[in-house]
This record gives sequence, C-alpha cells and structure tokens, in this order.
Amino acid sequence: MGATLTFFSPLADAALPDVDSIYLPGGYPELHLQTLQNNQAIKSALQRHFQQGKPIYAECGGMLYLLESLTDKAGNRSNMVGLLPGHAVMQTRLKGLGYQSAPMPGGVLRSHTFHHSLIETPLNPIAFGERVTNTSAGEAIYQLNRLTASYLHCYFSSNPSAAAQLFLP
Repeated sequence: MGATLTFFSPLADAALPDVDSIYLPGGYPELHLQTLQNNQAIKSALQRHFQQGKPIYAECGGMLYLLESLTDKAGNRSNMVGLLPGHAVMQTRLKGLGYQSAPMPGGVLRSHTFHHSLIETPLNPIAFGERVTNTSAGEAIYQLNRLTASYLHCYFSSNPSAAAQLFLP
C-alpha cells in the first residue's frame, strides 16, 4: 500500500528512525526485562512519538512493553514504557489461545491470540475480539489517542484498508 518499512529494536537501539507510525509486534518482553527497562532512550523516543499524536499499533508482547510494568514468572518486576496505564504479570499457564475477529477502528481483521500473561489496566476497551469457535469472552482492544493495543495478533492481509487505518498519520 505504499508504506516504507524501517526496522528498529527496543533492545538495541537508542533512537527511533524517522517514521510516521510504529508497529510493535508480539514477542517475549519478559525474557528481556532488564534490557528493556534500562533502555531509557528508546522509551523516551516512544513517549515523544506518542505525544506528537503519531500512530502506534502494539500487539501482545508489544502491548506489554507499553504498559507501566511487567512482572516475569519469577516475580521480577521491571518498568516498561508507561504509555498504557497498567501492569502485566506472567502466569505459569496459558491465558489466551485461539482465533478471533478483531473489530478495529477501521474494520474487522482476522486474528489469533496466544499469551501467558494477565494485565490490569483502568482503560476501558473500545471493543473485544469475537471468538470463532466458542462464546467465551474475546480479547480486549484498547485505544488511547492514536495508540491501539491488544493481545490479538492481526492478519493484516485479511482487511488491508482496516490495517492501514491503524498506521495512517
């Protein structure tokens, strides 16, 4: 759709590239707590990007990174970026699994969820994923200004225009 992708690492980089929007995909931030906590430069850069009203889309591990803190299974708690109010705690058992439809602001995207953490946040979700195979509650989708976050891993090709809406400046 004409976008130019530029990559960066919250683990290794001290600055963001010059970009209009940011995608923080899933991953395992709990395996890198100290490094993520200590990289103040990239955390400040993400905060500036957010304060400038630029879009950020964060899914699963990316969302955990944007919370105030993350606690691993051993009880080690580290400060994260702090863009999303709330805290996450890793669990010993799977807490989310399965396919869902994600009603995002620009339309529905097919998605899946797979995570071992629970979050506590005062944010009210803008929507919830809709499970394909059962009627249990779907994953929350949060939005704060131009930041959209969820445990859901979306398949962007399932609705390219809805995906583009997450990233348009």
